[in-house]
Amino acid sequence: MNETLKEAGRTAIAQNQQGILLFLERYPPFDQMEPAHLLHLVEHARLRFFATGQIITQPSDGAARSWYVIRRGAIIGQRPGGGEPPLTLGPGDGFPLAALMGERPTRSEYRAERDSFCLEIDAADFAHLLHQSEPLRAFALSGVSSLLGQLHRQAQAQASTALGQPDAFNMDLGGFITRDPVTCLRHTPLRDAVRLMHEKQVGSIAIMEADQLAGIFTMRDLRREIASERFSLERPIGELMTPAPLRLPASARAFDAALLMARHHIGHMCVVQGDRLQGVISERDLFALQRLSLVRTARALRHAESLDTLEALRKQLIPILSGMMAHGADAAQLMRIITQLNDHTTHRAIELVLHAHGNPPVRFDWLSFGSEARGEQTLLTDQDNGILFTAENPADAPRIRTTLLPIAADINQALHRCGLTLCKGNIMASNPELCLSREEWLKRYTTIIRDPNPDNLLRATIFFDMRVLWSNDGGCAGLLDKILAMVADNPAFQRLMAQTALAHRPPGGGLRELLGAEWGPRETLDLKTQALPPLVDGARLLALARGIGQPSTIERYELLAQHGVLDETEARSFSEAFHYLQLLRMRLHQRQFREGEPLSNQLGPAVLGALDHRILREALRHARRLQHMVSHRYQL
Repeated sequence: MNETLKEAGRTAIAQNQQGILLFLERYPPFDQMEPAHLLHLVEHARLRFFATGQIITQPSDGAARSWYVIRRGAIIGQRPGGGEPPLTLGPGDGFPLAALMGERPTRSEYRAERDSFCLEIDAADFAHLLHQSEPLRAFALSGVSSLLGQLHRQAQAQASTALGQPDAFNMDLGGFITRDPVTCLRHTPLRDAVRLMHEKQVGSIAIMEADQLAGIFTMRDLRREIASERFSLERPIGELMTPAPLRLPASARAFDAALLMARHHIGHMCVVQGDRLQGVISERDLFALQRLSLVRTARALRHAESLDTLEALRKQLIPILSGMMAHGADAAQLMRIITQLNDHTTHRAIELVLHAHGNPPVRFDWLSFGSEARGEQTLLTDQDNGILFTAENPADAPRIRTTLLPIAADINQALHRCGLTLCKGNIMASNPELCLSREEWLKRYTTIIRDPNPDNLLRATIFFDMRVLWSNDGGCAGLLDKILAMVADNPAFQRLMAQTALAHRPPGGGLRELLGAEWGPRETLDLKTQALPPLVDGARLLALARGIGQPSTIERYELLAQHGVLDETEARSFSEAFHYLQLLRMRLHQRQFREGEPLSNQLGPAVLGALDHRILREALRHARRLQHMVSHRYQL
């Protein structure tokens, strides 16, 4: 580039400096950078134009000399030889970051997909910014993974806002105070202070001086003193207290207190009104209502006296789960909790139906398939289940099936009433084809593996995620081991499963697909059928081929890394992409519930913020990478 063009680029930046600053502040990690650092970036950048098809940087250029941030347009990054799917970058994205960090040539060729403008920052200026700006440094070292914490905090804030007054953590602290504070004076002997704490059954005592809060003493402090060499019950409490304890006004939210207590690793918070002590709340006080609501609901589900009660209890789950999201639960934790609550519901529904049928003598196992078997359910879920029973004589199977089918139909309907909707594909125990003896199930799996027609391959994506959810028979023992052995010994079947796994292609990584330029105003991205299947199907295939029986997608990735099928970085990237897409689903369901809309998995990408856009593109890129690995492994 000659000096005239460089100067023209700097002049363009100077003329529109404020507009570029406002532009960068819309995108991570720039939105987290200090204003002075962001201004330094803009002042040392040049505005470059690249025509459609023009190569910006490539491996043969040598060590990367510039960092480019896209201002307008779209840039394609492609590894030579087409070994990996191309990466489409858009406004707010920067490249080639890894090459600059490693002081090496880029491994990809970057070219303009269409006429584009980029900010160009010299490597030396980039290095200076990297040293000065912690948010930029964190992003450069960890990439999009560093943004997940920021996104999770946003999800927590949105969940907390959505909770409304019924949530304990959204209450004013004054609402938690039900008794006068237990207090004593500075000169009170330790013996008397502890006796008072015991009589009042509290875990802390406030130390006062002239009606002013001077300190606090807790049971944790008592344990520390007992362990010290200077321990004496006659020492004045003022020598042992924590002086100037943390305090919040009675108008503060319980959620604020929880965050402050967690940050400072303390178990008690003083609540004041002006200068006067109103009370002391404990960590137990703050978390009891939320924790008990979950535990109480789970226990109530498990012991519901009727289906009406079970149905009513299920309506309490969304506010409880929204509360857990607001308090820090991540997607993996929420999926486990939802699955556990659904398991409790199914257990009780089965027991109530069996009781209504007079506890028929036929014993059986209730099988779950799909997302419930994997432990990956969200608020919107349908039923995928079946029945396995033992028939001593194969000729007895039809008779036993006839006995069990009405029971299965009632169980399916009971679960439907409780929000676990009927499966549109009839993958339910009330379907005679899914109410089978152990031998019939083994035959069915054998047929799927040995006669992999399109219907059987589709069934494989459902039935190979299987878990015994309820049992009074135990006939399923050893069945999964036989199935795994058959799959591991059949490379042809694995290859056909790979073709099925490649059938669901996620949208491309370009801004046009995700920001709406090629989306109509009503078009959406189906998170369940378009975004998640590549990550779920790929994990299933690779796990089955390796003889891994765990149905959970995340556990499959972990075990695939342990077995050397994936490296740890790949496994972690795929897990993060899967977690993020599940978190998007939960946030979507939460918003739909709050706004009174029917729950669905249809996400309008154009409504997402810049942070979500960036991570969504990265998650979909990892989904395409996994599909590329499957394609390469099975030569498809």
